[in-house]
Amino acid sequence: MENPRELTGAEIIVECLKEQGVDTVFGYPGGAILNVYDALYKYQDEITHILTSHEQGASHAADGYARATGKVGVCLATSGPGATNLVTGIATAYMDSVPVVAITCNVGTALLGKDSFQEVDIAGIVMPITKHSFIVKDITRLADTIRRAFYIAKSGRPGPVLVDVTKDVTGGICEYMPHRPATINRETSEIRKEDIDQAVALIGKSQKPYIFVGGGGIISGASEEIKELAHRIDAPVCDSLMGKGAFPGEDPLYTGMLGMHGTKTSDLGVSQCDLLIVLGARFSDRVTGKTSTFARNAKILQLDVDAAEINKNVVVDAFVVGDLKVALQRILEGVKPQKHPEWIAHIEDMKQKYPLRYDKSQLTGPFILEKLYELTGGDAIISTDVGQHQMWAAQYFKYNEPRTFLTSGGLGTMGYGLGAAIGAKTGMPKKTVVNIAGDGCFRMNMNEIATAVRTGRQIIQIVMNNHVLGMVRQWQTLFYGKRYSHTILNDAVDFVKVAEAMGAKGIRVTKPEEVEPALREALAYQGTIVLDCWIDQDLSVFPMVPAGESIDDVFDEEDMKKNEQSV
Repeated sequence: MENPRELTGAEIIVECLKEQGVDTVFGYPGGAILNVYDALYKYQDEITHILTSHEQGASHAADGYARATGKVGVCLATSGPGATNLVTGIATAYMDSVPVVAITCNVGTALLGKDSFQEVDIAGIVMPITKHSFIVKDITRLADTIRRAFYIAKSGRPGPVLVDVTKDVTGGICEYMPHRPATINRETSEIRKEDIDQAVALIGKSQKPYIFVGGGGIISGASEEIKELAHRIDAPVCDSLMGKGAFPGEDPLYTGMLGMHGTKTSDLGVSQCDLLIVLGARFSDRVTGKTSTFARNAKILQLDVDAAEINKNVVVDAFVVGDLKVALQRILEGVKPQKHPEWIAHIEDMKQKYPLRYDKSQLTGPFILEKLYELTGGDAIISTDVGQHQMWAAQYFKYNEPRTFLTSGGLGTMGYGLGAAIGAKTGMPKKTVVNIAGDGCFRMNMNEIATAVRTGRQIIQIVMNNHVLGMVRQWQTLFYGKRYSHTILNDAVDFVKVAEAMGAKGIRVTKPEEVEPALREALAYQGTIVLDCWIDQDLSVFPMVPAGESIDDVFDEEDMKKNEQSV
């Protein structure tokens, strides 16, 4: 056993990161955190620090690293504006249950509460958007607080934790004794036999079962159990944005995404099923539409690690609380094989009748994504920003493995994707990583192209450039009488020149026939490359469910044309 050593608080922080197996952190230095950065200089052979262009980029990179690897992502920032710049990324991670530890440093203890330079109560600010937040003002509590932060971030339903450390603590001296990280056990204490038995009974009685998979399917590592359940009970499977990849997108039982921009097959099928089995999903309003009519013909069985999600948005008929992988294993022990030929034939008929469609006479986002899938064989990590391009990426690229689709689902954070791509590529350097963005999103954090270039790794940035805020414009077209209030980006920004100015390669794509050569060049290029793809400003994402309506009111362009003809 090692003898205790006397270390500075900053060195203790770095030693605790090493204890937790952290090899990479993302951050931005400043006055209050200088002691930590001085320690990182000494430990640079053991922990890689990636300097982002903005603290928000660091928080998104830590998030993308965590989603792609399953490890805890770590970001660092100084006090005041440095810390507050992390807030959007922390909230993004919180809404999507991503394990991130954010370490900030504050002014000295004697200066707290005095409106000192760059002082802010960051632990208080992030309280509603973290699993826990700490402020450390006593160096003897520092190591245990860092350890506890990692445990909280990883255990149960994961999420972000913030640790704020005063500058005098980082500069002080204390005895440090290394510890092994606490074991994270799967949450099984609330998995009751009677709940498992009820679940098995419901599944056994169902003639038209449907499985809906959320992000918990990925977090719990339950992909194999989900596949086994679907094929054993002969049930079609749909997913949420967060659940993509938990069930293979190429599987014949897969019917696509559920909800506002889900497939007509998934939306109508869930409305017609007699049992909806919900695996690690929280019934977001973008999934359910009008909750009073959601899955109106079905009994609902919900499996979730978080008891607070049971009966929160949708009242269910039965539930199992606990780790999804373990709960499914116990359910599978009692579920007998079933066949539902008429139900599966009906679902297959809808898949043939209601395929995803897009205009093939011009350059579109769906065309670019289908070509990207073809050229990569689906073997890529896709990150996105938020908007039309995000929905196209969910619809037209097939995700056959978990942790390959990184997107801001709950918070809907524009500017998320590029930082996440940098984090994902850092954690999974052998994977092809592509960020899909709209021009509105890209300009929010395009400064991180400089970060991507500095890492020296291959990162592909595709910009769906329609010179408007596409999703907002789509709503203005459909629901606001085509009053395009402040959604037209009619300025002179040239993304190819921006890319080149930051040291990346830039290619402009304006025609369908230019897509494949550009993608091939990007996939072969060993640095950062930006494809500026010009698409029409009036392209829309379909199918669609109007906000607050029932998901079986889903419509597409064909339905709109029929309605116009009948008026």
